[in-house]
Amino acid sequence: MTIRIGLAQIAPYLGLPDRNRDLHLEQAERARAEGAELLVFPELSLTGYLLKDMVANLALRPDASALAPLLEASRTLDLVVGFVEEGPDYRHYNSLAYLAEGRVAHVHRKVYLPTYGMFEEQRYFTAGNTLRAFPTRFGRLALAVCEDIWHPSLPYLAFMDGALGLLVGSASPLRGADRAPGDDLPSNAAFWDRLLRHYASIYAGWVAFCNRCGVEDGTSFWGGSRLVGPAGERLAEAPLHEPALLLGELDLAALRRRRQAFSAVRDERPEVTFRGLERILRARAAGGEAP
Repeated sequence: MTIRIGLAQIAPYLGLPDRNRDLHLEQAERARAEGAELLVFPELSLTGYLLKDMVANLALRPDASALAPLLEASRTLDLVVGFVEEGPDYRHYNSLAYLAEGRVAHVHRKVYLPTYGMFEEQRYFTAGNTLRAFPTRFGRLALAVCEDIWHPSLPYLAFMDGALGLLVGSASPLRGADRAPGDDLPSNAAFWDRLLRHYASIYAGWVAFCNRCGVEDGTSFWGGSRLVGPAGERLAEAPLHEPALLLGELDLAALRRRRQAFSAVRDERPEVTFRGLERILRARAAGGEAP
């Protein structure tokens, strides 16, 4: 079985959700015409990223009528979209939603909110507190948002929870245009590439990374979306900086062969990690160091 997946590397309009929704529908129609079965959009794709005080005004419940056209589109093409989610307690989350068969099948709330340098997400968002894999027609998958992937615990949890693949929505700006010797990417884009390939290869799963492009309030986003196979191989790459609809094939038979040959996921012992974390947390609560 193969999955034909699309990555919609778009430049969302800041604070204009209706225009962004139309852009999503256009991309979905293009992807459907080219045989895609799953289409992934970037982080906060329905709103733009540098929202600041607009967050509360743009927040949606997952059952909001504004999502109805996207839910309708998901009857023939699974969609992953980024939005500001309003929780039942009126807190706001930087979320990804997986839409399939006309319904919201899963929502992931960004766990790690960067608040350093140019980033100030903790001023406007509440952090999520979990990551779970969930069933789809392609097998179990997991969602993650940008900074989540810089913390090894979340990919670990995703693949230990049975995920075959990790879908990552990102709004990563270009930081450092220098290039290391032998790298064909700017420094932070090259780091992302190494990180994604490492997770795919060590967990014998595939990774779909959709990063936005364009310029927003003086900040440039580098694009470079990519599909990575279960041996860490680059399957498809989008160009830097410009909008693109990237399409690629994911072969589940290749993933099966990789997991048969490379037993890290099979032989992993999460109970050892659990006991170690319990010990560390008890020591921290007691105000000391873990023995």
